Amino acid sequence: MTPEIQRLFVAERAALLDAWLERQRLRGVARPDLIDEAQRREESDEVLRLLGEALTASPSPFPDGTGWDELKGHLERLGESRAAEGFSPGETTRLMLTLKEVVFERLRDGEGGLSRERWQDLVDASTLLDSLALYSTEALQRSREAIIERQQQDVLELSTPVVELWDGILGLPLIGTLDSRRTRQVMETLLQRIADTESSVAIIDISGVPTVDTLTAQYLTRTAAAVRLMGADCIVSGIRPQIARTIAELGIALDDLPTRTTLAAALALAFERTGRAVAPRG
Repeated sequence: MTPEIQRLFVAERAALLDAWLERQRLRGVARPDLIDEAQRREESDEVLRLLGEALTASPSPFPDGTGWDELKGHLERLGESRAAEGFSPGETTRLMLTLKEVVFERLRDGEGGLSRERWQDLVDASTLLDSLALYSTEALQRSREAIIERQQQDVLELSTPVVELWDGILGLPLIGTLDSRRTRQVMETLLQRIADTESSVAIIDISGVPTVDTLTAQYLTRTAAAVRLMGADCIVSGIRPQIARTIAELGIALDDLPTRTTLAAALALAFERTGRAVAPRG
């Protein structure tokens, strides 16, 4: 890094800060609706201070070398706080791009600088290429988020398989933790299958659910209530001893929801409810 750039961030820090804050405002990244002026000035000044110290102490280019550690730590904390405050990744990136604009202008206007026209060419080219990089990054992020969303939806659908155990009897084995989104998917899938098959009994097996708390019990009772509204009975199987103990200790009411320890026992109850019986051969 040239001595002039080091001098700029150290000796002209105050003037650089004022120019940077004004450029943030002009470029629309100040966001006074999210952070106040004092916080923005403090955060920006800290970036300049640490940048000047790192340029003086570290011979390595950013981000190599331990001389950049404090600046990198501040930038990471700044990114975390901006995300929590509601800034987009693009706004956070453009914050640093506005600093580059200010630095370019001050270098242009310094002693022995290039002509104004040549500096403007450099600024325009740099801004264009940085904008292309920013757009590519945002496009990648949007695509990645879309892929993750599709994968999450596929996992939800695969984790809620409704199988026809017998004519008029459906089974829904659950594996993993239940949350509001997954419960909604479970309910929609189960109710649709009841309507499609005109089944009269639905068995929800929770053998693969690691724990049952108050919220999980509420999900089960709501699903059972929806099943009843469809004119079918609902049975919960897979009530292990530890789950039964937890339900009792928490005082959870399952609202007369029939429960069984095993899927076989639940199926036997379903046969009884539908007027069927299984007899041994011979």
